[in-house]
Amino acid sequence: MSISVLLFASYADAFGARQLEVPLEAPCQVADLMRVIRTMPGGDRLPAAPLVAVNRTWVTEDTAVNVGDEIALIPPVAGG
Repeated sequence: MSISVLLFASYADAFGARQLEVPLEAPCQVADLMRVIRTMPGGDRLPAAPLVAVNRTWVTEDTAVNVGDEIALIPPVAGG
């Protein structure tokens, strides 16, 4: 089984894709998901604590991820 993760801007560039299929069983926690993502090519370019959204809500690393959830990694955004 795998969990789909949406990537944007510099994170999409780092992984060379706009979406990742992460080989991990759900339910799990965001921390488990991030641990696997960091082992993938490009994962070393993520900051220590990237912003993660589950179902369009900012979450912490102890948040549960379930089958069918929309997960997104959001890079830092500068405005002006």
